Amino acid sequence: MTESAARRAPGTPCWVSLMVHGLAGTQKFYGALFGWEFRPGPQQLGPYVRALLDGHEVAGIGVLPHDRHLPIAWTPYLASDDVDATADTIRHCGGTVGVGPLDADRAGRLLMASDPAGAVFGVWQAAEHGGIGGAGRPGTAVWNELVTRDTASVAKFYRAVFGFGEEPVVSADFDYLALSVEGRAVAGIHGVGHGLPRDRGAHWTTFFEVEDVDETVRRVGELGGHVLRGPHDSGHGRMATVADPEGAAFNVVRSAAE
Repeated sequence: MTESAARRAPGTPCWVSLMVHGLAGTQKFYGALFGWEFRPGPQQLGPYVRALLDGHEVAGIGVLPHDRHLPIAWTPYLASDDVDATADTIRHCGGTVGVGPLDADRAGRLLMASDPAGAVFGVWQAAEHGGIGGAGRPGTAVWNELVTRDTASVAKFYRAVFGFGEEPVVSADFDYLALSVEGRAVAGIHGVGHGLPRDRGAHWTTFFEVEDVDETVRRVGELGGHVLRGPHDSGHGRMATVADPEGAAFNVVRSAAE
């Protein structure tokens, strides 16, 4: 089985996509920033392209449908063996299914949903398209994190829907929980209390690996994007938070050597 067609264990982040108003301008921005190339993908939700890096499919970008009230934001897709059953569980556990389930040509089956706090995420059942290839190299998504009011209120939702294990970070002033699949941390939940942005609410955020965070931040500005939090060092490596010209926020990170 090829890398791109390999199935991920349920709950594993397997894809990231972005819905925007201007597809051409967005392709130009990310092509220049990450070196992505593009080719057409499934059109069930309108015009859509897949980004490729060295021949590996790494992300998707589509045009925001006029009748869909979706945020202009990078959205992670979590793997499922049965999207329809996952949709039922999402509803049963207090979430909302906003799009789907529907087939994406022969690539797979998908839905988009929101958790009880309103954070939007996708679910992907792979057929011919398994998800991100070439993971870990610069220009690919390496981590996804849910920013929400507190971890306790939503962790049980994700645990019930996807069967995640949980690894809390013990700290008196840091509400953080790592979600694990088969003993491996795959995503995080960060409770920020009243620090939750009023204009965004609870949301998932994606981290893209880069060779040089400071140089990437400089390029973001040159390409018409915005710097939301400048380069800084963390326990996970050097990182920054930026936004593309349409306002979709994301993080860039040079991961610390393990």
